[in-house]
Amino acid sequence: MDLPHHGYRASVKPRARAGPHTRDPLLFEDTSSAAPPMNNQGYYTPGYNMGGAPVGGPGDAGVNNLFADPMASAAMMYGSSLANQGKDIVNKEISRYVSVNKLKYFFAVDSKYVMKKLLLLMFPYTHQDWEVRYHRDTPLTPRHDVNAPDLYIPSMAFITYILLAGMALGIQKRFSPEVLGLCASTALVWVVIEVLVMLLCLYILSVHSDLSIFDLFAYSGYKYVGMIFTVLGGLLFGSDGYFVALTWSSCALMFFIVRSLKMKILSSLSHDSMGAGATAKPRLRLYITVATATFQPIIIYWLTSHLVR
Repeated sequence: MDLPHHGYRASVKPRARAGPHTRDPLLFEDTSSAAPPMNNQGYYTPGYNMGGAPVGGPGDAGVNNLFADPMASAAMMYGSSLANQGKDIVNKEISRYVSVNKLKYFFAVDSKYVMKKLLLLMFPYTHQDWEVRYHRDTPLTPRHDVNAPDLYIPSMAFITYILLAGMALGIQKRFSPEVLGLCASTALVWVVIEVLVMLLCLYILSVHSDLSIFDLFAYSGYKYVGMIFTVLGGLLFGSDGYFVALTWSSCALMFFIVRSLKMKILSSLSHDSMGAGATAKPRLRLYITVATATFQPIIIYWLTSHLVR
């Protein structure tokens, strides 16, 4: 009787040792109330089955606790400080060549100013007061003074000219990205060349004026308004309309440039009227002003004649 009983107990012992693995299968394990084992630093302990954690359960809380780790927080703070330092360095390098605050001045416009400026560019003959107004030695922003130069109208006019050139080329079945890119780059390069030549002339003649490079880009970029008017005249009324629009926009722009630069260049004679070449400087400055104005219709024709056939 003892032998069978002893055999029965020997066969039960392996089953008792396997009980913890087969008694509660993973398929029916209730993990909704049991948090995943974590160590004291918020990391998952080795050997824990990550795939067994239910979505939206305590496993997500463990992931969130990961960001509370002091090392992770320190790394995030260090990365943020590096990003801020890089941003400050970039802004400092840009400020060395371009004054951001001064650039904002040329874009301080509103819709009322834009309408008045466009009318002034196309009908400048009736305008009387061309002097830029100041407040405590600071020029008023364009939205408060229609005579102040701005960069908003030249920028928008340049983009409109490119779009209009693409439409004109498409009507004539000559559109291609290469041709449109050539039109854009040519129009931009001519303005840059014009500004550089004016800066060189003002430097050679030692003209002490408050004209900045942004002012020159603004006055030079106003030609895009005349170019748009010229191309529209050619598209709507053919070659005759093109030359009529070209003549009108060129004369209006020349008048505008002469009257505007006259207040900037020739008004500085009182500051340097003394010297050996004082009598010759006014004449040379007048030549610069007239040459700048005369150069405008040539560029307008050069950049628009191929768009109208």
